[in-house]
Amino acid sequence: MEMSMTEDEEIARIAREVRVIAMVGLSPNQERPSWGVARFLQAQGYRVIPVNPGHAGRVILGETVYPSLSAIPADAGVQMVDIFRRSEAVGSIVDEALAHLPRLSVIWTQLGVRDDAAADRARRAGVTVVQDRCPKIEFPRHA
Repeated sequence: MEMSMTEDEEIARIAREVRVIAMVGLSPNQERPSWGVARFLQAQGYRVIPVNPGHAGRVILGETVYPSLSAIPADAGVQMVDIFRRSEAVGSIVDEALAHLPRLSVIWTQLGVRDDAAADRARRAGVTVVQDRCPKIEFPRHA
């Protein structure tokens, strides 16, 4: 019988293995939580690709902002999508990620954000899902 990993073990594995993160809803405003999380992740050596249709073409934290996940070049190698949007937006973001990101291995939703139906779709596609957690809080616990 194969034992499944606990969520803490999954988070430790994600922190070790993921290098490229697309952050949906990354704000250029330094006061917003998404900016602080992205800055933290960059400081830890992760590449954070911003996705925000309202700021497409601009640069946030040295990275070009894309209007959607499907606009990110396939060779960017996105492994994780970190979602800073309301729970109602998660389903369509997960579906787009599954359709357009060939190296996708993790869907992560931020504190207060969850969509169990979308999480089930992602898991059925072989993608690890972490909901209602923040990598800025979780990753240091597993460093």
